[in-house]
Amino acid sequence: MAYVRYAYFRPPMQPSHVATAILNWNGKNWLEQFLPSVLSTRYPRHSVVLIDNGSTDDSVEFVRNNYPNIMVVVNEGNLGFAGGYNEGLREVQADYYAILNSDVEVDANWLQPLVDLLDSNPQIAACQPKVLSFAQPDSFEYAGASGGFIDRYGFPFCRGRVFETCEHDHGQYNDARPVFWATGAALFIRSGLFHYHGGFDKDFFAHMEEIDLCWRLQNAGHEIWVQPRSVVYHVGGGTLGKENPRKTYLNFRNNLIMMTKNLPLCQVFTRIPLRMGIDGQAALKELFGGNWGFFKAIFTAHMHFYASLPSTLAKRRQGKRKRKFHGLAGVYARSVVLWYYARAKRTFLQLPNHP
Repeated sequence: MAYVRYAYFRPPMQPSHVATAILNWNGKNWLEQFLPSVLSTRYPRHSVVLIDNGSTDDSVEFVRNNYPNIMVVVNEGNLGFAGGYNEGLREVQADYYAILNSDVEVDANWLQPLVDLLDSNPQIAACQPKVLSFAQPDSFEYAGASGGFIDRYGFPFCRGRVFETCEHDHGQYNDARPVFWATGAALFIRSGLFHYHGGFDKDFFAHMEEIDLCWRLQNAGHEIWVQPRSVVYHVGGGTLGKENPRKTYLNFRNNLIMMTKNLPLCQVFTRIPLRMGIDGQAALKELFGGNWGFFKAIFTAHMHFYASLPSTLAKRRQGKRKRKFHGLAGVYARSVVLWYYARAKRTFLQLPNHP
C-alpha cells in the first residue's frame, strides 16, 4: 500500500520535514494576501505545497509565476476539502503535514512548537495551534479556537468558542493539552498516520472531516492535542458562510455519518436517535421562525444520512480492525446544547464538569 513510504515516528536526529499544504479553489485573493506569511515561516526543513481543486481563475498561474519554489498539485476538479487534500497529499512526502486554510495568516514561529510537541511524544498523532480571528486578533476564531471537544450527542465546540460565542483571548487557554479534535483550518499531523487511516472521508466533501479523522485516530489509540504556543489568524467563512444552507446541510449530514462510523455499537442505537430528535426540534423552531432554508437543510441532511447508511456501515466494518474504543479525551459527558441554550452557559469554563 502507498502509505508504507511514510514514517510513523522518527527520532529527531535532524529537524523533521514539514510540508505546509494549502488547498485552493478560485482563491487567488487569499493566496495574494496570505502566502507571504506562510513563506516567512522560520523553520529549517519546510516546504509549501499548493493543492488546487480545479480552479477556473488564474490562481495556479499566479503561484507558478510568482512563487516558483512552491510545489503545485492540480486535481482534476473540485473534490471538496476532504477529497482535495486526499488526492493532493498523495504526491507530498514529508514527516509532518501542516494542513492550512488559504485564508490563514501564520506567526513566523508557528511551526516549531507543533514540531516539538509531536517529536516529543510518539502517541500524539495530530495537534493544532491556537486559532485567533484575523479581524479581531484578541478573540478566538470560530474554527478551532484553542482545541476541539464534543458532547455526548455529537455537537462539537472549542475552548474559546461554544456555538456562536467566541471569547476574547486573555491567556485562559494557553496550556497544551489533549483534546478531542484539531481544526482542519490548521491541522498538524503525522503523514504516515494520515495515509494509514485513509485520510479524510472523501464522501464528507467538506465540514466535520477533521473531527471524523481525529475520532478514528483516537479510536486507534492515538492522542490529539492543542499547542497554544503556536498561533495563527483565521479569516473564516472563506468558502461558505455560517448561515449558508449548504454548510448547514453538510454539517448535520456529516455529523450523523461520523457518529455512526465511530461510536461504540451500543451507543449508535441510543445516541443517534436522540441526536436526530434534537436536530428535528431545532429545524421546527427555525421553520416557525420563518427560516425555511435551515429547515430544508436539516431535513435533506437526515434523508441523505438514511440513504448513505449502507456505505457508512461498510466504512464502520472496514475500520473495525483499527478500533480499540479506549477512553477518549475531550468528550463532554453532558449536553452542550442544554447548557448553552437553556442554562445560558456561554463559555467553555462555564460548562459544568467541562472536560
